[in-house]
Amino acid sequence: MNRLHDITMTIKEGMVTYPGDPGVRLERVERIEDGSTANVSTYAFGSHTGTHIDPPFHFIPQGVTADGLPLGPLIGLARVVEAPVDEIGRDFLAGSGLIDCERILFKTKNSGFIDDPEFHADFAHLTEDGAIYLLEQGVKAVGIDYLSVEKYHSGTHAVHRRLLEGGVVIIEGLDLSKVGPGIYELICLPLKVKGGDGAPARAVLREVA
Repeated sequence: MNRLHDITMTIKEGMVTYPGDPGVRLERVERIEDGSTANVSTYAFGSHTGTHIDPPFHFIPQGVTADGLPLGPLIGLARVVEAPVDEIGRDFLAGSGLIDCERILFKTKNSGFIDDPEFHADFAHLTEDGAIYLLEQGVKAVGIDYLSVEKYHSGTHAVHRRLLEGGVVIIEGLDLSKVGPGIYELICLPLKVKGGDGAPARAVLREVA
């Protein structure tokens, strides 16, 4: 069996969340040690916690919600691109050899603090002209190793809107810290949440020959 890489953030109390989003609360409501026949818990966290997908409805009022999102863009060959820049724009992408790549995952400096409970506002991100370039190349899924693909407090949400209006699925909060650049098989399955504006997902990369 080809080697699998789990690129999912672990959901836990105290983990980093995007400013303004709900924190994580995990509560055990039944315990075997207290006499219950099974352990049962309640989970409470935001729709954009940890590794998650953004469906069009996140920014487009009439857009597809998480439960209606096609899974095709989230399963298949993907390229992990190491981006040693703070802003991933057209010029960088044009020199990165992204021909015939439908799924692009960006590994940036963010991988160095993905597990830090403190939010880093200076995270590396995609620019609007970078998003346009990816659309021109026919990309169907874009992932990044922090909680947003777009600059913090961009004001316009232009990157999200460009990608989502163009039918691109956005994957945020990937843990690529132990993965090198190259071609892999991506399997990313978000929770099927009715009317969801976002959905946590389990994402793995499988090495290909």
